[in-house]
Amino acid sequence: MQSEETSIAIDNRNDYKLWAIERAKEIVSQQGTGLALAVRDGEEEIIRTAGNALGSAITEALIEVFDGLLSEG
Repeated sequence: MQSEETSIAIDNRNDYKLWAIERAKEIVSQQGTGLALAVRDGEEEIIRTAGNALGSAITEALIEVFDGLLSEG
């Protein structure tokens, strides 16, 4: 599940830090719960799938901000 597309200005390190904190909260609430439930149930394939979804969400967030920095340059 992807978040709604919004545009924010990251003009300094503090802006980036605030963006990263909010994005991390969103990712953990969306993907972390699935991973925790999979671990609780102990099904290896579901754990792998949930872990991959968490990793993908983190990667997408990093690429999102990187692409934003490139478009400013």
